[in-house]
Amino acid sequence: MKYYSTNGKAPIADLHKAVVKGLAEDRGLYMPERINQLPKAFFDDIDKMSFQEIAYTVANAFFGEDVDPDALKDIVYDTLSFDCPVVNIKDNIYTLELFHGPTLAFKDVGARFMARLLQYFIRQEGKGQQVNVLVATSGDTGSAVANGFLGVDGIHVYVLYPKGKVSPIQECQFTTLGKNITAIEVDGVFDDCQALVKNAFMDAELNQHMKLTSANSINVARFLPQAFYYFNAYARMKEIVNRKSSNRQSLVMCVPSGNFGNICAALFGHAMGLPVKRFIAANNANDIFFKYLQTGKYEPKPSKQTLANAMDVGDPSNFARIYDLYGKSHERITSLISGATYSDDQIRETMRQCYQDTKYILDPHGACGYQALVEGLQEGEYGVFCETAHPAKFKEKVDEILGIDVEIPDRLAAFMRGTKQSVPMTKDFADFKQYLLTQ
Repeated sequence: MKYYSTNGKAPIADLHKAVVKGLAEDRGLYMPERINQLPKAFFDDIDKMSFQEIAYTVANAFFGEDVDPDALKDIVYDTLSFDCPVVNIKDNIYTLELFHGPTLAFKDVGARFMARLLQYFIRQEGKGQQVNVLVATSGDTGSAVANGFLGVDGIHVYVLYPKGKVSPIQECQFTTLGKNITAIEVDGVFDDCQALVKNAFMDAELNQHMKLTSANSINVARFLPQAFYYFNAYARMKEIVNRKSSNRQSLVMCVPSGNFGNICAALFGHAMGLPVKRFIAANNANDIFFKYLQTGKYEPKPSKQTLANAMDVGDPSNFARIYDLYGKSHERITSLISGATYSDDQIRETMRQCYQDTKYILDPHGACGYQALVEGLQEGEYGVFCETAHPAKFKEKVDEILGIDVEIPDRLAAFMRGTKQSVPMTKDFADFKQYLLTQ
């Protein structure tokens, strides 16, 4: 499979280069030259398959031309050592729980897959040169990537995060690890962290000094595997929908969206044949995509700090992929995707109302997805929203809003006992570059 840049000015790449480089030379994002359709027989039998079997079929359609079949199967099965179950909340609203992995967030799937695929390519090269992974995080990406790559030979990870703008529990998940993980505390916002990463990839001197790649959702090996759990959600919902409805395509997927890698993976799944009727992108107050849907104009803005901090993105990178996927057609995009946007007060009220009605504890990000379905589901539709992180990762906020004491899972408590290790950094690229040149 060949990969082209969304900016259209970089050389065509193979998967190896797309994964190791992360970002194309023209600052565009890599896109596969085609999206392989999955056969009808797969969807006929999908409800009888395990999560791992489903994921391997999807992975093979994406990566099978470029990765040895046995190696790919090992990568998929090792990545998915946990389940992503579908749980009924009320009426026709279900949640896809994506917090059962090692760091209790949806990004565990993409981060673990990418770590294993990158190691596969490094071993193929056989040169012994260290690969340095740069990742900007507004919360869960940092912990998922750091833990996905922890102890992986030949790879060093630098996690850039905005000072004071991630939850204490999220912070301890990537600042306490040591080994091949370095946390960099940037005096700025997420967009500043992302800009530092992108500028590093474009700097010739830095790239001559060290081999760089990204583990943000700009990397095809990070965002594409997230399609796995949408196919799994369809499989788990298939029997329910078919039993209750004569409309076989009545499933609505609602995705809390920040940098848009997650919903982008869902849309790639749809392009492969996943029978989803429509999608909803649920935003917090950072409503750039929502406004694009209304106006046809994409106007990035500085990010606003909100209760749902992992979605505090003012210029979502993966919009470029969605725009490219649908031929830059606003009409095609809006025919399949609608939007929703919620203030902090609305998020709080949604969390309270859901807990009061159902006793289900939403995290602030999942609350956006849940509320969008409450407001947007039409008669005869079944909605699944992503609960993207365990509510304990936002314990202080959840406890205060709901007046409860959220139990902290053991594996999360273990992170909290560690000692913080981080490197303070300004948002000036010259300072970041100088730091990397000394490594």
